[in-house]
Amino acid sequence: MKKFLTLLLVAILGGLSAIFMQRLFVPTAEQQLMRYDGKESGRSIPSAFAHYLSNVPTHLPDFTVVAGMTVNTVVHIRAEFERPSSIYEEFFGPGDIFREFFGPRQRRTPERRVQGAGSGVILSEDGYVITNNHVVQDAVQLEVTLNDNRVFDATVVGTDPTTDLALLKIDGNDLPYAVFGDSDKVQVGEWVLAVGNPFNLTSTVTAGIVSAKGRQINILGGNTAIESFIQTDAAVNRGNSGGALVNTNGELIGINAAIASTTGTFAGYSFAIPSNIAKKVTMDLMEHGEVQRGFLNININDVTPALVREHDLNVNRGVFIENVIEGGAGEAAGLKRGDVITRINDRTINTTSDLLETVGRKRPGDEITVTFIRNGRTMDSKAVLKNIHGDTSIVQRGERDVIELLGATLEDITARERSRLRIENGVKVTSLSQGKLASAGVREGFIITHIDRQPVASARELVSMLAGKSGGILIGGLYPNGTRAYYGVGL
Repeated sequence: MKKFLTLLLVAILGGLSAIFMQRLFVPTAEQQLMRYDGKESGRSIPSAFAHYLSNVPTHLPDFTVVAGMTVNTVVHIRAEFERPSSIYEEFFGPGDIFREFFGPRQRRTPERRVQGAGSGVILSEDGYVITNNHVVQDAVQLEVTLNDNRVFDATVVGTDPTTDLALLKIDGNDLPYAVFGDSDKVQVGEWVLAVGNPFNLTSTVTAGIVSAKGRQINILGGNTAIESFIQTDAAVNRGNSGGALVNTNGELIGINAAIASTTGTFAGYSFAIPSNIAKKVTMDLMEHGEVQRGFLNININDVTPALVREHDLNVNRGVFIENVIEGGAGEAAGLKRGDVITRINDRTINTTSDLLETVGRKRPGDEITVTFIRNGRTMDSKAVLKNIHGDTSIVQRGERDVIELLGATLEDITARERSRLRIENGVKVTSLSQGKLASAGVREGFIITHIDRQPVASARELVSMLAGKSGGILIGGLYPNGTRAYYGVGL
């Protein structure tokens, strides 16, 4: 027993000695986090912690290869605009009604030059560059700077305000260029890069994921605008408009166009025009100098719970037809008010932006298959799309600009209407959006019979007449009830 107690005492003393020696010579984790002077203001990480962190697996994406493929295809665009001097604006006022109607008065002071900037993407080795329309609209001089600091003067090949896209041309050869990807295959949640050249300091790259597709944010206006944006959380700021949105293969899947922000700086949401739309617009502008848009000639709304209750619909998604324009592609296809479009060709249609994007990729004369629900039955119909004039011919350069300026959908009146109203000619305003006609007080249904006392026989003739005019014009006509009216419109 005495021997056992002796051994126990020795063991206890040994353990206490070991603890004392550890406290004396081995610093604790808290002591390791303190500086040598005993202050806690600066800390060094213990070697044990550093060893632990070094073993954490890192599976973060590496964008270096994609960034290297893309940055040289994105350019800086400097645009110069002519603006009246501040004295001129103060004297007449920016909204002077007489200047609007009769054209600008003789200026007291010369116009001043102001500058804007944006980005663009090279699409071909011979110098075609795509950007946003709002970057170059009304510019009197354009200059493009490449990522290697070469500078070129640029000319505008064509613009499309309805998609906010513009195509430029620079005189270059063997240029690096981006390759279009398929924006239909883009998935929510996949990684993307936003590449811009905002400050002429060479290209900048930010990364994020696709947050949503088919976003409609109502920034383009106009009754023919196409908004079906790809939403991302990649940082996009001023000057990045017109830059590239690329996938992890380096393919161009969108053109950055807008941000959602109350301050004008990035706040978590950015929007890009899908590449499939951009590709179609680019090809049209290269071939014709004007975008060839196909129309179904229907007025539509998203299917909502309120519409489902009001019309006793048995479908929760799709596009509800509010009105079918007489003589249009939709009427010829047998579509009626109250039908719900659920599919076009092989694409499911859930929203109006889906429909506008799908039809917007087609040209006048193209045939599509429309799947719709009527009284609970699913039906199919073939529709041949028409242009802004209601036929299938090629729209000439400048004609669509007049339509957008007026903010109206026009169609030729029928023989029955001519007979009923006892007129020989006329063009009906079937719908209105923001534009010159609505501002002048014109209402839907108005039939234009004369421009500056010259008779108008067709919608195409009306557009041709206005394409060569500026300043104030006098529009005469009548409403379906026979009431005659005249409107002064400043172009």
